[in-house]
Amino acid sequence: MSSWFDERAQQRREDRVFDARLRRDERRMDREEEREIKAQKRRDKRERRRERAQAWAKNTTARALYSRGTVALVTASVLASLPAQVAHFAGISLMLITVPFALEGAAWVAAFGVMYADEKGLPAWVRWLLRAMCLSAAGYAAWINYGYGVQTAPAVGYGLAAVSLLGPLFFEVRQWVTTLTFDSAERKRRAEAKARVKHAKQRRKDHEDVVKLARRLVSAAPYGTLDFEKAFAAAWEIFYGTDTPCMTPALHAQQVASRRSLSVAMDEANGAPISVRGRLLTRLHPAPSALLSVPGSSQVANQIPPTSERPSSGQQKTPKNGPRFKPVPPVRRKGDTAPYHQAAKVAAADTARKHVAVNGHAH
Repeated sequence: MSSWFDERAQQRREDRVFDARLRRDERRMDREEEREIKAQKRRDKRERRRERAQAWAKNTTARALYSRGTVALVTASVLASLPAQVAHFAGISLMLITVPFALEGAAWVAAFGVMYADEKGLPAWVRWLLRAMCLSAAGYAAWINYGYGVQTAPAVGYGLAAVSLLGPLFFEVRQWVTTLTFDSAERKRRAEAKARVKHAKQRRKDHEDVVKLARRLVSAAPYGTLDFEKAFAAAWEIFYGTDTPCMTPALHAQQVASRRSLSVAMDEANGAPISVRGRLLTRLHPAPSALLSVPGSSQVANQIPPTSERPSSGQQKTPKNGPRFKPVPPVRRKGDTAPYHQAAKVAAADTARKHVAVNGHAH
């Protein structure tokens, strides 16, 4: 019986130890989770601070400040110009109360049209027409405001006229500055697009038949499967028989004739026809540059007099009239001339049979 109570007591002690360890682990996990939450909050705070700094730096650039300042000026101009126009037309008739909004709207729609034309690269006359429309509407609004304000005081009239014109004028100045400050990549892209258009026009002008056939090939193929450049190369080969888009049979014939003329000129310059086979044989079997000579086999005898022994007294007699030893005239002997190399003989025989030009075409 005592052993059973002991076992129960031992079991309770182990359970208490296990529960205590479990509570410690839970507390440790809770502390780690709290630390992780605090660390995440700190990271989120740093990220928000960094985003605010980036947004501030982005919104305080010269371009952003200039654009926002222009928008603020335009808003102030509209708000200052409309009330006088509304009062002027309402005093005439309530049916004309929408005219001021139409005037201001016409001016600003034309100004926005100039911006859109600059963005799309439309012709210059389109932009100048829109500018004229914008200034006409703004000028008429300024004239209305001046007539209404001068009844109170001349300064009021001039001020109302100025605010009617300042908004569109400063918006146009901003558009000019923006257009002039296009980055280099945009300018390069536009120049490349313009060059492509010019090249396409010149190609249609110079090779109208080939371009027409290329377009027919593109239209015959499934949509998007055949590129125009590949179709143009195929059409060129169909017309001229060559896959090189810059060559024609006439140009090939001219090239062959030019090469033949070049070979004739080279033959005249070298004094004899030059064959390809002779060149190859000379390169493969070059003739020996120097022959070994034996005593008594030289073609020309030595024409320099032999050196006399130096006298012991250190003095040498000098003839008064010319050299003492006269040069021996050259005498040809058997074996002086080296035999021709076999390759040179074959080349000479081949050249005698047929004069082959440098390009390989027989005369």
